[in-house]
Amino acid sequence: MDDSLDIRDVARRTGLTSRALRFYEARGLLKPLRTYSGRRLYGRGELERIQQILALKRAGLSLAQIGQLNERGGFDLGALIETQLKTIEERKAELDETSALLLSVKSRIDRGEPVDAATFCSLIRQGNKLMSAEDWKKVTDRYFSKEEKEHWAQHPPAAEFDQQEYGRKWKELGDRVQAAIPLGPDSPEARALYDEWQELLAPFTAVATPQMMAGATRLYERMDEWHGDAPQAPFTPEAFKFIQEIGRRRKEK
Repeated sequence: MDDSLDIRDVARRTGLTSRALRFYEARGLLKPLRTYSGRRLYGRGELERIQQILALKRAGLSLAQIGQLNERGGFDLGALIETQLKTIEERKAELDETSALLLSVKSRIDRGEPVDAATFCSLIRQGNKLMSAEDWKKVTDRYFSKEEKEHWAQHPPAAEFDQQEYGRKWKELGDRVQAAIPLGPDSPEARALYDEWQELLAPFTAVATPQMMAGATRLYERMDEWHGDAPQAPFTPEAFKFIQEIGRRRKEK
């Protein structure tokens, strides 16, 4: 008992509050000894357990997971780590999307565009509808070889290119193309949308090689195969086929 510390001493040594130590005890993570008067005493083993808890929390484990890890019965640490890594990857993707959104808004502010709270919230809602980087990676991994992806990386867009804003423009145009399908490919509205489509393609065609153009066309011609796995794509397979049909009829004239 001479080496034991009371809760105030443990709090000073670990940086935890007395309330946190009592909470860990209530969760079954700590089991300090009690004096006859009810005072908590923490021995060397409990201090080591506190350090373990803090280390595992830094690794991102929840208290429930830490409790399972401390239980007897052959807990699968490998499976726990695999699950935690997956959670971290999901959080990273979310942070990447948030970062892209904030950079897009900042670029608007830097250009002198007014962005109030209502506009900011609207941009967030629009951004949530766009296809995420993780969605795109799943699609490109399926349809592009390693060599093709390396080729694309060698021809990046201009440094000032705003990918988030570009994606929003495609989403807005894709929605209008979808709505115009019943009008037919020969309608004035359809022809105007085709011109907008080509204009919006300009930043890509400015840097794209023939190999990149062929790869992109092949990817979207097979959009029926992957659109269900990427529901946030900026336009539907029907909209893309409609645009292709407008272009085909123009060439025939």
